[in-house]
Amino acid sequence: MLGNLLHYRFEVSQYTLGARRSDRVGYAAPVAEAATKIYQFDIQVNNVSRLCHAKPIVTVNGRFPGPTVYVREGDTVQINVTNHAQYNMSIHWHGLKQFRNGWADGPAYITQCPIQSGSSYMYNFNVTGQRGTLWWHAHILWLRATVYGAIVIMPKQGTPFPFQRPASEEILVFGEWWHADVEEVVKQGTSLGLPPNMSDAHTINGKPGPLFPCSEKHTFAMEVEKGNTYLLRIINAALNDELFFAIAGHNLTVVEIDAVYTKPFTTSAILIAPGQTTNVLVHANQMPGRYFMAVRPFIDAPIPIDNKTATAIFQYKGTLNTVLPTLPHLPSPNDTTFALSYNKKLKSLNTPRFPANVPLKVDRNLFFTVGLGMNPCSSCVNGTRLTASLNNITFVMPQTGLLQAHYFNTKGVFRTDFPDKPPTPFNYTGAPLTANLGTKKGTRLVRLAFNSTVELVIQDTNLLTVESHPFHLHGYNFFVVGTGIGNFDPKNDPAKYNLIDPPERNTVGVPTGGWTAIRFTVDNPGVWFFHCHLELHTGWGLKTAFVVDNGKQADQTVLPPPKDLPQC
Repeated sequence: MLGNLLHYRFEVSQYTLGARRSDRVGYAAPVAEAATKIYQFDIQVNNVSRLCHAKPIVTVNGRFPGPTVYVREGDTVQINVTNHAQYNMSIHWHGLKQFRNGWADGPAYITQCPIQSGSSYMYNFNVTGQRGTLWWHAHILWLRATVYGAIVIMPKQGTPFPFQRPASEEILVFGEWWHADVEEVVKQGTSLGLPPNMSDAHTINGKPGPLFPCSEKHTFAMEVEKGNTYLLRIINAALNDELFFAIAGHNLTVVEIDAVYTKPFTTSAILIAPGQTTNVLVHANQMPGRYFMAVRPFIDAPIPIDNKTATAIFQYKGTLNTVLPTLPHLPSPNDTTFALSYNKKLKSLNTPRFPANVPLKVDRNLFFTVGLGMNPCSSCVNGTRLTASLNNITFVMPQTGLLQAHYFNTKGVFRTDFPDKPPTPFNYTGAPLTANLGTKKGTRLVRLAFNSTVELVIQDTNLLTVESHPFHLHGYNFFVVGTGIGNFDPKNDPAKYNLIDPPERNTVGVPTGGWTAIRFTVDNPGVWFFHCHLELHTGWGLKTAFVVDNGKQADQTVLPPPKDLPQC
């Protein structure tokens, strides 16, 4: 056993060290073409201090954020998760397609029962046809408030990046910090039928930066040399906030989103929604000094948020730490114009090596309305509980894994009668609607035929209020072929679609009071979660799942479940 552990540590450290040197910037390194990468994740509770407050938080291997998973395209990954915490746990490998292998996807009660306290589960999967920056996080309760980390997928050996080779790279993971126990905050909100208290700070790599009290030592810094170019792998792990990011005095060149290469473009700031990743190049071409990297929320709806700015430091080599950094000019928190224009610039690279295979013919058209609502609640403060729905259906989480129920044909766990369009059309983004806000409840899924093509239009509504929603589809990437403000027009809007080089992603923001159209080919059998990545809305029921039938070939069917799959 000790020998195995030592071998594991040696293998991971060798790979990670390689990744931190030449391996991380696209060189061919002397590693086997298709290796097995093995990690041990110990879920444990540790005391952590931020903003003059110490509290116990759930961590992986005692780290916040957790460890980075380094792999190469084509590798097999085995991550053994052992749960030492008092909470049930599951881990989602966000953006990994998990072809035929939903058992490794991770959302609790969707593709697996959670890992009970004192138990372990081995996530075993291949990384095929993907390279770039993704991330992992807890996918149960609000535990991803502290349980998250990066996934770095290096290209196959000898395959360079399709952009300037950086001198080195850095990972920036954006998150949030609550003084209180996050699970207690959520319980209180649920019992009152109201939104829980907002976070007390945003963080960059777990640190809020020196603009917060007691945070001088809780500041992330990266050292750069003048004349060099750096690759930043940026992840938004925040529970509930879209974020602007900028570096004082420096432009950013976007080269990848959600582990898909993009046509490079230069911008003063980026917008990144919860669940999304963005890779940018930064040229260290300014006067040597110290420059703040900063994040703060984007919110163009009348909703209270934590709007304070978290900072880290971009420091030129040889600069004294006594030099005061300058702050970047971030877009204003409600700068809708910047947000829309930024997202419009995102386009797939679409080269022979990295094509954009957009479905041009659509077999199934889906139209989902996103709504907030209120249902009766005798124990809640106003006699009602805030809720959320797709096509007026508030999703009810099952007590067993949906993938297990599907695979073993277990009756009574879910229905496949989720409507293709809203039951009652209305003026979705007109004057605020505050009557008839009740929703239907159910575990209702969408069944899709293998190898069909789907267009899904996600429409925001003004039920209570309009609001931006980042939607994540498990098991797939999709092409964002169109977006707009107001109500989707099925006669005129499709003519404006980009079917040549639309951005390909796994998480897309639906604009406030607007719509987004996505397309994908249904080529991954199983049960795949589809949900808003604002944890608040997911908890309120803003979610469903797609049941994808097996294909006719043996290699188009769901793999058998692993023997150690957790039981409910």
